[in-house]
Amino acid sequence: MSTPPPPPPPPLLPPQEGLSLPASLASPLLSSFTTFLTLALHSLLFHRALYPPATFLTARALNLPVRQSRHPGLCAWINDAVAAVALQLQRGVVRRIAVVMHAPKSFRVLERWVFDVEAFPAWGDLEGEGDLAKEEPGAVVEAEIEDPVNWTDVNEALRGALRRVAYAGETMPSLPEGSTFTLAVELRDEAPAPIGHPQHWIPSQPNLQPPTGSSPNQGSSLGGANTTPIRSVQAGPLFFECWIEQGPAPPS
Repeated sequence: MSTPPPPPPPPLLPPQEGLSLPASLASPLLSSFTTFLTLALHSLLFHRALYPPATFLTARALNLPVRQSRHPGLCAWINDAVAAVALQLQRGVVRRIAVVMHAPKSFRVLERWVFDVEAFPAWGDLEGEGDLAKEEPGAVVEAEIEDPVNWTDVNEALRGALRRVAYAGETMPSLPEGSTFTLAVELRDEAPAPIGHPQHWIPSQPNLQPPTGSSPNQGSSLGGANTTPIRSVQAGPLFFECWIEQGPAPPS
């Protein structure tokens, strides 16, 4: 007699809009996400061959073998960029984070690797805002805290997402030699622009700005000619989605 099939996995929980996290819970969760984002950046730069393979080493994080740049300047840039993203996440103004691959010379958008964090909860009052993303890759918080977060599940969800990002980057068609990249954030409606001193952000080109009431025709490079989903991620109270937008083929 055949055995019944195993039950399907539980569905992803719906985004918890309006949920506010206490600082004791928000800080380690945000640190875990920024560690994931740091690892994803290193992985994409390796698998999309934006830098020579010899400039990367194999490390271990989230119980996975990962690629990490060993160029001090690039590592410092990534850490500073992720710290700047973390600051905007803490303020609750980020809708999406995008790693944008550009063609050499023309700067045409080839790919956008998008992390949609619009469903992230409110982070509450966090102290030491500039320090959350300064940890070394793999330093995902494991400490037990009072709030009932299953850190094994959080790390497993982030590990699965990182694995899918790496696989997608490895199997996508090669980029033209000499391609470059940028890191961008799309802000929520009515969110103030992140201006100030020092100035960590500059406005994107109009083709990478979402349409608005006053500028309905901008954003031509958003969405891409093809969109490929990567993963929907439920990591404890965090819910985000990842996908790839491929730009149109260059004119012949």
